[in-house]
Amino acid sequence: MQVTELRIRKVEDEGKLKAYVTVTFDNCFVVHNVKIIEGQSGLFIAMPSRKTANGEYKDVAHPISPDFRAELQNKILDEYNAGHVETGSSEE
Repeated sequence: MQVTELRIRKVEDEGKLKAYVTVTFDNCFVVHNVKIIEGQSGLFIAMPSRKTANGEYKDVAHPISPDFRAELQNKILDEYNAGHVETGSSEE
């Protein structure tokens, strides 16, 4: 599975949240609302999630293998750090 498109929308004044990302895989499957977050040890990605009835957050889409998660995070953060971002503060 290949990442064929990344759309990064930078957000302003949202604290630790830096951007929302839309990831397209193999030109046929898209995942919206991956987040780029500033953590204590640097930037990381958080997968889209929803709040459950008991107040916990559960990912609605996520990589199964640690290797693919690392690959996806590296691709997203490389694009973000290279300045390939759109501006805007609204979530899809």
